[in-house]
Amino acid sequence: MNIALLGYGRMGKIIEKIAENRGHKVVLRVNDDIEAHDLSKENIDVAIDFSIPKAAFKNITTCFMNRIPVISGTTGWLDQYEEARKVCLQNESGFIYASNFSLGVNVFFELNKKLAGMMQGLEDYSVEIEEIHHLQKLDAPSGTAISLAQQILEENSKLKGWQLDGADEDEIPIYAKREEDVPGTHRVTYDSSIDNIEIIHTAKSRQGFALGAVVAAEYLRDKTGIFTMKDVLSDLFQN
Repeated sequence: MNIALLGYGRMGKIIEKIAENRGHKVVLRVNDDIEAHDLSKENIDVAIDFSIPKAAFKNITTCFMNRIPVISGTTGWLDQYEEARKVCLQNESGFIYASNFSLGVNVFFELNKKLAGMMQGLEDYSVEIEEIHHLQKLDAPSGTAISLAQQILEENSKLKGWQLDGADEDEIPIYAKREEDVPGTHRVTYDSSIDNIEIIHTAKSRQGFALGAVVAAEYLRDKTGIFTMKDVLSDLFQN
């Protein structure tokens, strides 16, 4: 499989190494204006986007217009997601966006959704989310923390939203911390006067994010339409 890397920073380099170890070839590395490259000449099967928020939409939609399916893990640009989705479908391309491509985190998402459904009738418990990341992470809260909050909101109609660093009673507080050399930790806590219930995912390195992105690219190749990591996991579990 021939891969284009949109964003060739630390994550891009890890993705390249994992992709090559799995028998794939990186044929294009983009850190500048994607329109400066003739994508039609590169024989690209799929693009993997881990760029920056201000570049993501242009990178992704340019690929779609060249009918190149895209895996995107860039956060901070989702106000343009629906427009990108339309461009994908109009050009019969393929798209997977995920706030976190780690296979472990996506199992964690399933646990979070199940727990939220179980807890929604237990009014003595209040829920909060904490995320910790490295100092270079630009957005807060993390896309993963927002995804966790959205899952809880879908299961609990008494909660109306989420808020960074504190919240009203009908909102989920999300606490974001930035520390040296932390790939990513996410904790969901249900607290009462009697006890607390907690689930946590701790990334030990960036390898898990990169591996998940490559696995998602393998799944998306030759597909058209909009998919999620849930589709990727279902395919893995069936095999």
